[in-house]
Amino acid sequence: MTQGFSTRALHAGAAPDPVTGSRAQPIHQTSSFVFKDAEHASKLFALQEFGNIYTRLGNPTTGALEERIANLEGGTMGVATASGHAAQLLAFHVLMEPGAKIVAAKQLYGGSINQLGHAFKKFGWDVEFVDMDDLSAVEAAMDDSVRVLFTESLANPGGVITDIEAIAEIAKRHGVVYMVDNTMASPYLCRPLSHGANIVVNSLTKFIGGHGNSIGGMLVDGGTFDWKAHADKYPTMATPQAYYNDLNFAEGFGALPLGPDGSNVDIAFAIATRAFSLRDLGPALSPFNAFMIMTGCETLPLRMDKHCDNATAVAKYLSSHEKVSWVQYAGLLEDKYYERGRKYCPNGAGAVFTFGLKGGHEAGIKLVESVELFSHLANIGDTRSLIIHPSSTTHSQLSDAQKAAAGAAPDTVRVSVGIEDPADIIADLEQALAQI
Repeated sequence: MTQGFSTRALHAGAAPDPVTGSRAQPIHQTSSFVFKDAEHASKLFALQEFGNIYTRLGNPTTGALEERIANLEGGTMGVATASGHAAQLLAFHVLMEPGAKIVAAKQLYGGSINQLGHAFKKFGWDVEFVDMDDLSAVEAAMDDSVRVLFTESLANPGGVITDIEAIAEIAKRHGVVYMVDNTMASPYLCRPLSHGANIVVNSLTKFIGGHGNSIGGMLVDGGTFDWKAHADKYPTMATPQAYYNDLNFAEGFGALPLGPDGSNVDIAFAIATRAFSLRDLGPALSPFNAFMIMTGCETLPLRMDKHCDNATAVAKYLSSHEKVSWVQYAGLLEDKYYERGRKYCPNGAGAVFTFGLKGGHEAGIKLVESVELFSHLANIGDTRSLIIHPSSTTHSQLSDAQKAAAGAAPDTVRVSVGIEDPADIIADLEQALAQI
């Protein structure tokens, strides 16, 4: 019997500890693990047997979290990382080669734009930023060098909802991987893998952990990409790798009987990411942070329902305020993404949205300095309500054109609506707006 989301958010990946009987997931705060014998050690290092070697590669606490998030996303296997940015780095590290290109959404978190557009240049990876609402522009960007199409499900900060199925169809037609950052939505609101994405990445720091106390990331293998058919594009995945005795990941891990009913599943990408990129680049998630995030995940459905209800109430209030020129939130009936939101995010349009102030840049600065209940900081997905002026902070390194394309123009304010009483959230905005 298939269990519901709330049940899986509590139980997937975890069971009473067989040694102590502990019902909560124990924190395995250790660097390394003892081998049974020399043969056991040899098989672990050769990827002939699953098990724990060293916490940089895997740990029982992080493993439980990986299994839970993969379950919630509908994927085959997860790989936990030190941050959301680290998850993106590892995923691209497996997929890309020098001279290869990423086609990425213009509507991205500013940190991701910087990562793709600047840091990744050191690896010889190119990027072309495209408006994902313009499918003809996406199609035009798909040349032979493209290896990854990359979008967010819910774009940060603008709350733009991506037409995942349409983008997935373009990726499939060109034989390239479609990767989706699902941080803003979380798997409770959106499941990109069920709409055609091949890989999902998340910043666990945000809604999945949910309490602003731990940083972590996760990538989830959808198990749906045919690596063998595109071996020329993805040599790390589908050609012999000398550093593992000529192991071919696609052949070795493309069909293992690990499904809940004993069916074969493809975990090749997750294994390659762990055995190659996580091993050598090293951004491992600490067991303590894995425990904290796993605890937060238990209440994900409850929190997201409250987040969405509160965000809708706040968006409605702001849309009628005399000092507000516009509100972009897919939970509002008049929003251009309302119908798309009902398709891809049936449980709600999320907690994060932007609005514009008639007073422009200076009004935005004044607002974030005048709030009292809201916290002015660079994060989203906390139980507490958060606010920021993206143009002067998270997106400040972008050009004016890039800011506008990313939904971070000078008049824009971003809020991440928490789970406080909605009347108190609105009252705080009201007193702050009165000071402009």
